[in-house]
Amino acid sequence: MFDAPHSHVLSCIAGLARHNPDKVALVEGNQRITRGQLVTNIEIAASFLTSIGLKPGDRILLSARKELEFVYLYFAAQLLGIVNVVVDPTSPQDRLDYILRTTNPVAVIGLNLLTGNHRCIQFDDVNVNHSNWGDSIYTWPKVNADDVADIMFTTGTTGAPKGVCLSHANLSGSASNINGFIGNREEDIEALGLPLSHSFGLGRLRCVMMAGGTMVLVGNFANLKAFFTILEQEHVTGFGMVPAVWQYIKRLSGTRIAKFSNQLRYIEVGSAALPIEDKRLLMELFPNTRLCIHYGLTEASRALFSELHLNAKNLESIGKPVSSHVEVCILDENGEPVPDGTDGELCVCGNMVMKSYLLPDDNADAFYDRWFRTGDWGHRDSNGYFYLTGRKKELINVGGEKVSPATIEAAIISLGVPDCACIAIPDPNGVLGEVPKAFLQRYDNPLTIDEIRQHLAHLLLSNEIPVQYEWVDVIPRSSSGKIQRLKLKR
Repeated sequence: MFDAPHSHVLSCIAGLARHNPDKVALVEGNQRITRGQLVTNIEIAASFLTSIGLKPGDRILLSARKELEFVYLYFAAQLLGIVNVVVDPTSPQDRLDYILRTTNPVAVIGLNLLTGNHRCIQFDDVNVNHSNWGDSIYTWPKVNADDVADIMFTTGTTGAPKGVCLSHANLSGSASNINGFIGNREEDIEALGLPLSHSFGLGRLRCVMMAGGTMVLVGNFANLKAFFTILEQEHVTGFGMVPAVWQYIKRLSGTRIAKFSNQLRYIEVGSAALPIEDKRLLMELFPNTRLCIHYGLTEASRALFSELHLNAKNLESIGKPVSSHVEVCILDENGEPVPDGTDGELCVCGNMVMKSYLLPDDNADAFYDRWFRTGDWGHRDSNGYFYLTGRKKELINVGGEKVSPATIEAAIISLGVPDCACIAIPDPNGVLGEVPKAFLQRYDNPLTIDEIRQHLAHLLLSNEIPVQYEWVDVIPRSSSGKIQRLKLKR
């Protein structure tokens, strides 16, 4: 059985297998993989990667398909010091081509990308049940905790996607921080409907495997009946979701999910903002469930957490630092701390903060000394709670005053508009520099624009009220629910 001192996640997986090899670790369809089988299959996958000539430091482009082979290959690469470039197999071709050019992998696994000097391998080639690669490797290469384990690419909602280099120590630190807050344990059975190509879903896999729980791989949340069946049949105790998934569940099933309220021990929500009315609804439906809302980025996974029932009087906040290993502060444009209550850039330091971006140019303004610059604008109150007002690049400079699109959007949605997004446009009068424009999602029996303006006059400051409005069929969002404002500016 392998030893992996460079990765606390892998060390826990191996240690748990020694302690109780017959406990189920993974479920996919009718397949149930024990801890002992998981370790054996990781070793077999490692033998396969070695057999095709891969060595420490090589990069592989790994398709994040919700299959057991992905899990084995993902951890096997980390065991060998091979760098995983995890990608969404449904990504647009131009994104895949960009990632391929930028990372120059030695092999592509699970995708047919025929351009470039790399080897294409399908998951069917990695059949752990019919391995012909001989005995598992018992002399594992030396890998350092600070070596890059994964390269994850951002969604690129405010610019070109950035390659985020995460070390083994980053991944283990993040998982330890999250488990410490949520309290994951061996008895947990989690349903994973999130994509494995994003930090949230992949992080949940690492957390449950490190804690010794059972992870049930679910295709996605599209078939709610099937998802609810899995919750019931597998006695699921927790799952993670993005706000867009909650909107989907709420719209298609109403409050029926509440029948699992006494069964679910925790629900983690993140990747985008959850409206306060939805936080209150979740608290009502799940009075005894830990409702954990996180703030984080691919570059700094889960920097802040808020537990709704414990923070019921402060639902506007995005929480406090997740552990003693994480520091968060608000800095001005010169990298200096600002007083509590003053807006500035939210900056993070901790064991889960990335090593660097892949491309040197992306690192130019990424840090203030030891502080990673998130690009998010907000403030901290006197009790240490943090609040967001928007992305720094998305703030609208109205006559020298910074206006947050998120503030305007929340006010408009409170009027009954199902969804909206605000961007900066040049002031038509040429006086204020920039002014807000609101894109509104069409709906039945809508308010008129004049009625919306009249209501907003009581909800917003005068410089926050949009100057222009446009009805659209849908607000463009990423798969994690983030507004893609660049598409509205085209």
